[in-house]
Amino acid sequence: MKRVDDFRLKLGKDELVPIMIGGMGVDISTAELALVAARLGGIGHISDALVHDVSDRRFGTSYIKEKTKFYKYNINNTDKTDIKFNLEDLAAATRLHIGRTMEAKQGSGMIFVNCMEKLTMNGPRETLKVRLEAALDAGIDGITLSAGLHLSSFGLMAEHPRFREAKLGIIVSSVRALQLFLRKNAKLNRLPDYVIVEGPLAGGHLGFGDDWATFDLQTIVTEVSEYLKAEQLDIPIIAAGGIFTGSDAVSFLENGASGVQVATRFTVTKECGLPDSVKQEYFKASEDDIEVNHISPTGYPMRMLKNTPAIGDGIRPGCESYGYLLDANGNCAYITSYNREVALHPDAKKISVMDKTCLCTHMRNFNCWTCGQTTYRLKDTTRKLPDGTYQILSAEHVFRDYQFSTDNKIALPDALPE
Repeated sequence: MKRVDDFRLKLGKDELVPIMIGGMGVDISTAELALVAARLGGIGHISDALVHDVSDRRFGTSYIKEKTKFYKYNINNTDKTDIKFNLEDLAAATRLHIGRTMEAKQGSGMIFVNCMEKLTMNGPRETLKVRLEAALDAGIDGITLSAGLHLSSFGLMAEHPRFREAKLGIIVSSVRALQLFLRKNAKLNRLPDYVIVEGPLAGGHLGFGDDWATFDLQTIVTEVSEYLKAEQLDIPIIAAGGIFTGSDAVSFLENGASGVQVATRFTVTKECGLPDSVKQEYFKASEDDIEVNHISPTGYPMRMLKNTPAIGDGIRPGCESYGYLLDANGNCAYITSYNREVALHPDAKKISVMDKTCLCTHMRNFNCWTCGQTTYRLKDTTRKLPDGTYQILSAEHVFRDYQFSTDNKIALPDALPE
């Protein structure tokens, strides 16, 4: 039986172990996690979500404090059109986070950054351009375009000297989305270096509606593969969403995919940015504890644990500090829902908002427990300790298990000394 290590992902002249760790924000896919993947010959992602806050925590900058102070006058104002991001600060924070990560990189693998189009930041086009170009400035190996169609993203960085050097890819959940992207960018004569096909079992935001369960990752991979062949386009496909074992990965590698993107099993590793207490919640989860809901202000369905603290929380919108989901006119679906509940309960000291959540604040505080559909299987990948908690894994252990396992087996970690 074949192993993942029997295959290689070819991106131009580079050959890599065909394992890519997905880009989970905010700083859930940490630099440390990405560095392990690169050292072992694969691809690791970091995320540029809430990059100012990531910079403040990691490097002692004070972007959030200064922004909050600057817009303090507006905190109780329901109109958020004043909230703008300092583009020089955005570029500096991005270069710092990515640059430090790239400086620490070892091994033959690569490090990519996940860039969400839905981080509109009350200036969608200008802020996205800064984020993309600053990532290229900082020497990132590649950029994965996510959470949106990104019809203009290639154009925004087309004049950058590294536009044709860095690896650029996009996440899609259908042939139609890929067709739109390729058609829009045809005039640039620059194809994506890879396409991540994300299926309905993935964690976090989904590119599907409430009928997500009627879709199948392998079917979509096959459709995308057949389309690319018909168009005579040699673009590697990366399959993503619900790939839990090395044998699962091999199945896709034998049926149209050149690599796999995995994330769920890395959420419970030492290098993952989630607090250890949250990792234990993931370990404990049953299949019934996982839901797909519509509380994200982005408009996309989102998969998470049912006991995530973000559900139903009525925290005041934190746009003066964050505001990453404000649209081009300073609006956010959570602000609308929050203001509605305040108007309905004017005397309440604490309100509950069930239909939307303040995603910026809750993701920043690790209180939005997004997860993949296979999260309930995590308890089977480790050992239960005498105190009832589960042993947290190393990213290298999980990566190697994907790389070398056969027969759908999962290698348990070595037992901790008593």
